[in-house]
Amino acid sequence: MQFIDLGRQHALIADEVRTGIDAVLNSQKFIMGPQVSELEEQLAAFAQTCHVLTCSNGTDALILLLMAYGVGPGDAVFVPTFTFFASAECVSIVGATPVFVDVQPDTFNISVDSLTQAINRVKAEGVLRPRGIIPVDLFGLPADYDAISAVAKEHGLFVLEDAAQGFGGEYRGRRAGSLGDVAATSFFPAKPLGCYGDGGAVFMDDDELFERCKSIRVHGQGTDRYDNVRLGMNGRLDTIQAVVLLAKLKLFADEIEARNAHAADYTERLADVLTVPTVPSELRSVWAQYTLTAADEAQRNAIVGHLREQNIPVTIYYPKPVHLSTAYRLLGYEPGSLPTSEQLSRTVFSIPMHPYLTNGEIEAVTQAIREAL
Repeated sequence: MQFIDLGRQHALIADEVRTGIDAVLNSQKFIMGPQVSELEEQLAAFAQTCHVLTCSNGTDALILLLMAYGVGPGDAVFVPTFTFFASAECVSIVGATPVFVDVQPDTFNISVDSLTQAINRVKAEGVLRPRGIIPVDLFGLPADYDAISAVAKEHGLFVLEDAAQGFGGEYRGRRAGSLGDVAATSFFPAKPLGCYGDGGAVFMDDDELFERCKSIRVHGQGTDRYDNVRLGMNGRLDTIQAVVLLAKLKLFADEIEARNAHAADYTERLADVLTVPTVPSELRSVWAQYTLTAADEAQRNAIVGHLREQNIPVTIYYPKPVHLSTAYRLLGYEPGSLPTSEQLSRTVFSIPMHPYLTNGEIEAVTQAIREAL
């Protein structure tokens, strides 16, 4: 059994991918070939945004947008601590300071109460300038963007949606990628929509910001490729990865349906023995992960140990919240400062989730969990 079985998916698109790659090889347009523009158009249509710009990976997507906003030293950007390291790392890379925020115990997404407290604290201290918020659509579920946007508007902040795990999810009739002022996603192979290497994209409706992002993506170039009008990056998406994503986009809607069906099956089988994931009304998850919460760390360890003995893949996302990571020790966060995230790090675990799970595999996973309990 695979935690995420890409092989079953590839079997459905193998011929189309090989044909597309052969076309790239014959054209020799390995960088920014026509398939890249085609992919950007299809992604914009899917996410219901005016503009999409593909790029080299999800982290660069976040960095590109922060650079476009001119974020830098002295600026504070508010980030949930219960997330992958890159959500905060990008803030530090542009010279700004991440301010960590706690999450909700039921959805795993950013807590608006904790966010408001953090913004007021930074303003009161007067050392950093609050600039933006990076909500993360963790495990595939969009954050509460109406509430977040209200806070952002009150304090004059931009909202950068980190949809690396959430692309394909929905919030009150809108799709992930269109929920903040701007958005970034990742096409890492294990993501709900992934390529066969690294890739990412940014989403926006702002025409001026889009032109700035286009420049930043290619070393800050202006109208002439050798007239660099600003500092930028080498952030382009390879044409071959665009070919893979075009093929996978054709399957994506059906895969989202399958993910939701499998999640519902897991929930029905496990809700009486563990805390199952919460999906608020009017929201839809794309189920990048199916994450359960044990009663305590000892119970989590017992379940994880038993699953591994049965050769059932299981992963802990995330065993340490970012504010307690070694890289951010100098920011001075102490254990207990963001308690919900710290508790989740001791109790959550994720089980196999992908569109091609079989009923037998779901039965094996859930039966092993019940045996462990």
